[in-house]
This record gives sequence, structure tokens and C-alpha cells, in this order.
Amino acid sequence: MVAFLEKEKAEELVQIDLRGRSEIADYMLICSGRSTRQVTSLAEKMVDMVKQEFGRFSRMEGKSQGDWVLIDTGDVIVHIFRPEVREFYQLEKMWLPAGATDADL
Repeated sequence: MVAFLEKEKAEELVQIDLRGRSEIADYMLICSGRSTRQVTSLAEKMVDMVKQEFGRFSRMEGKSQGDWVLIDTGDVIVHIFRPEVREFYQLEKMWLPAGATDADL
């Protein structure tokens, strides 16, 4: 999934290992798109790729607004933000390991 997002030009991609820290998923991916159009496109392509490559149906929320799209693939939660929205919520800071800094991302 990381390679796919990189190939599709997602920006500021962060992968957070949730194993042993949360029951919701094993990993969380957070990235940005430059516009609502790119955020929506990345989300649609991601859902299609997961279905084709892994045979899994993903749940998606927020696509109609295009500011923040959440994709739940089961083992991996993907957040795709517009940069301003990502900065406002600072989601990755909530999930950083204790003592980690932004530089550790």
C-alpha cells in the first residue's frame, strides 16, 4: 500500500505501526493530496487496488467532501488529507510512540 501511494504521488506519507498498541488495525497510513480532487482520486484508486490485489472490500468515509478520506481495509487504516486539514487535526501526533518527535516520522 505504501508503494502504491508513493507511485500515485501521495505527499508526506507516514506509516505508523499499531501492533500491540491498538485493536483497530495493525498499521495506519497517513498522507496528503494537493487538492480535494487528488484526495478523492487517491482514495478511489486505493479502494480499487485493495479489491484487485487482496480481494478485500474497504470501507470509505469522507469521499464526498474530499478534505479527509478514511479507508478501512481491515488490517490497515488509511487517512488521506488535504494539507490544511491534516495540519489542523495533527492525527499522526496522537499515534506517535511515547518520546518520539516529528523528526522520528
